[in-house]
Parts: sequence; structure tokens; C-alpha cells
Amino acid sequence: MKQKSNNKVALVGFVLAALCASPALAADVHWKHMVGIITATDNPATQTAENFNPVGNVQASTFAWSARDGHARVSLDTGKVDFEVHGLVINGSIFSGTAGPVNAVTGTLVCNPGDPTTEVELDTSDVSIDSQGNARFSGTIPGIPATCANPVFLVRIATIANPQNPNGARGFWIATGTEPEIRL
Repeated sequence: MKQKSNNKVALVGFVLAALCASPALAADVHWKHMVGIITATDNPATQTAENFNPVGNVQASTFAWSARDGHARVSLDTGKVDFEVHGLVINGSIFSGTAGPVNAVTGTLVCNPGDPTTEVELDTSDVSIDSQGNARFSGTIPGIPATCANPVFLVRIATIANPQNPNGARGFWIATGTEPEIRL
């Protein structure tokens, strides 16, 4: 009889551990740092701009970016979001070391990245970024799905200082949260 009891306890423990490890059931996801996109986006063979680093359906910027640091936190239950990034600047070009013409960014939660039927990108409202690449947001993202597997947090271009086309680069990702930690 004692063996059956131990087996039941072990099975319940295994099921609880599996449920707690699932990002879909997590209350909060915290990304400890932010890094900029550093992959090349020009094809040297054809000398044309190509996008080599999408995150699911979100295309990458055409410039390399770096970030000194930052973090993001999203409650998958309530939609509460806080993120900040420090020193998010362009590497190279005439804008090197600055945010260039980008004057606003948005935070994006990508749920189920790469899944053609369930992937969803959910954006914060736009937030200003200064010329040194510093931005901060606190608010909510409505509509987080019940299943948000493998959540990814991106910082994307919202607007640029170009009177002819201020939204021309809107939506390209320029930074991502790293070291995700699930908090129940």
C-alpha cells in the first residue's frame, strides 16, 4: 500500500512541475536584459538589402543596433507591461552611436513565434526614445491569448524623424529581451 501512495505522490509532483514550467501558464515573464539586433541585413552577393533575421512574422531592421542594457516584464494574465532600454543605438552608418532618425519605439510581445496558425504580435503604445537610445514604458497590452508559448519581447521602430515618411520603418525590430525568467 505504501508503494502505491509514493507513486501517486511522485505522479502529482511530476504533473505540477510540468504545469509550472509551461510559459503558457506563467503569470509573469521577465527578460533580464535587452540587446540590439546585430545581424547583417545586406546580401554581399547581390548587394541588396535582405532581411536575414525575422522573429516569426516580425522583420528585422536594416541597420545593426546595440543596447547597453534594459529589461522587460509582462504579466500574461493581466497584460501589464514594463520595459526600458538604455543606450539603444545604431552601429555604423552616419547615425553610428545614436538612435538616428528613430524618435519613438514600441514594445512587442510575440506569442507562439513561428507558428503560422497561432502566432500573434501584441504592441504597447508608442514611447519616445531619446538620441542616446533611452526609452521607458509602463502600461498594458490587451488581448494576450490564453496560450502564449515561447514568448519573445521585442523593441520595434514606431516613428522616425522624416516628414515625408515618418512611419516608413515602423514595425522593424531593433532590440530583444534576453534571459527570460518565468515567474508564477
